Amino acid sequence: MSASHADAVTFSDLSRNPRAVAERAARLGRVRVTHRDAPDFYLTAVDREAERDQTLATASRLFLALIKHDPTARALVLAMPEVFPWVRHLSPEELRAFTLELVEALSDAAELDVDVTTQEVIAGWRATARIKADPERYAEARKPTVGDFGPVEASA
Repeated sequence: MSASHADAVTFSDLSRNPRAVAERAARLGRVRVTHRDAPDFYLTAVDREAERDQTLATASRLFLALIKHDPTARALVLAMPEVFPWVRHLSPEELRAFTLELVEALSDAAELDVDVTTQEVIAGWRATARIKADPERYAEARKPTVGDFGPVEASA
């Protein structure tokens, strides 16, 4: 859900009149605070955020239960192309692996408050699909490599 201009205030508005901005956030559930020199952020009512967390937890538990009762995750696998059209470039095994990895990442987001993993899973599988969609790039990526390609930077 994105905030419209009517749901946004500037950082200066927040600095000048924090009470009015807080009241607006309470009334609307959240307001987007725009900042010229930094990323925007949301000012959110705690009860609203708790509801969003509970909704995510419920959805992730539902997906985990579906997989538990159907190890092939057939229902979820069938739904994936509607959510991620690019999965058509993945093999059936890759699609099942993506589905399971995504459900696990959603569970981590809900239960452990680790949000970044979900987007990393999606980005990684989208990159796989992008390479597989281009036969020349895919053939090049599958060629064996030889030699040392230098140090690898790992992010923590």
